[in-house]
This record gives sequence, C-alpha cells and structure tokens, in this order.
Amino acid sequence: MSRRLVSLTLDTLEDVPRPCRQCVYWELDPVSADRACAAGDPGLEKEAWVSQTLLEWGSCGKLVYVDGMPAGFVMYAPPAYVPRSMAFPTSPVSADAALLMTANVVPAFAGGGLGRMLVQGVARDLTKRGIKAIEAFGDAKFGDGVDPPGGCVAPADFFLSVGFKTVRPHPRFPRLRLELRTALSWKSDVEYALEKLLGSMSPETLLRPVRPAPATRSTAG
Repeated sequence: MSRRLVSLTLDTLEDVPRPCRQCVYWELDPVSADRACAAGDPGLEKEAWVSQTLLEWGSCGKLVYVDGMPAGFVMYAPPAYVPRSMAFPTSPVSADAALLMTANVVPAFAGGGLGRMLVQGVARDLTKRGIKAIEAFGDAKFGDGVDPPGGCVAPADFFLSVGFKTVRPHPRFPRLRLELRTALSWKSDVEYALEKLLGSMSPETLLRPVRPAPATRSTAG
C-alpha cells in the first residue's frame, strides 16, 4: 500500500470530497457563506478562496493518496484569511499561529494513521515558513448529532490524539495548539525537529513504505 502526500492546488482541489469542495464554512463570514449557498454554487467561492490564498500566502492544504486514491485532506491558513475563525467562543487564534481549519479522512481509510501524516505534513510546511504553532478549534461533541457545524469542525479528540494541547477550554469548541518549535531545544534541521516533536518517521518514510535493506556486511547495523 503506497501513501503519497501532496499540496493542495487548484488542480488537486478536484480530489477533495465534493461536499467539502462545495463548503465555504471557513472561507467566508456567516452572512457571506449563507449568501453563497443561496446563490447555488459555493464551489466557485471555495475555488476563489484557494486561488487567492495560494497567490498571497502560499500552500494552504495537504491531500493524502493511498494507492492513487484520494484518502484525506487538511486545510490551513493564517486566521486573517479565515473569517469564520472570529465566530467561535474561544476566538481569537494566537498571533503567532496558523489555523488548521479542517481535517477529513475518507471513512474507508480511517484508523490507518493518515490524520497524523497530514498534520505532520502541515507542521513540516509551516516550520519551513517560520510559523511557531498550529491552532485549531475542535468539536468536543462531534458525532453527537448536535447542530451545526457537522463535519466542518474536526473532532477535538482527533487534535488531542496527534499532539495538540487545549489552550482555551470550552464545552463544545475548545481551542487547541501544537507548538512547532521551542527556543532552546529545536535545531535548524526541519526534519530532525519534527521527528523530535511528533515522534515521526523521516519524510521519505511518511510518503511511502520502505523495504528493509538486505542484512549484508555493508548495510547491516
């Protein structure tokens, strides 16, 4: 089984699940989002947001493929690009952090570590860009049938399981944070820093399975 992590572009946006591709929950303020949905094609607004963010800020999402099939994605951006981020009771996002807006793994691929792989890809990207942390609003009642926002806000338990810590508690929408570097213990090498922080494998092993090398005198040990 091969796994491949790629950046979100206007081309790969087509591989985001259709309901998410048509959702502008995060990208627009509540009034504008309702207006876009009433107009009948919020997907155009989604594409415009991705295009503008890519041009002005850079990479704002990751997708993971398993054996060539789209299996999950995450989206992230500075809070200034995410109008909905100010609508939460635990707002605002810290000034030194990017916001991880949403994370989704296709149910058929759930439980295989793809969520952690996606977060590690985001962390690697943001560390290279000098950003200190990722923050996210989690849904503490995800799956309980509480309306809204349904699947637009990822479960708080997911963020906790991949290393986030709660920085502002709330019964429904806690704000969580993942530090990307500390003043004393981080080294300049990005991959080594991520390995220390997240207990990850090397970037190469994140992207594909690695077969063990033959146990010969030259390679063993």
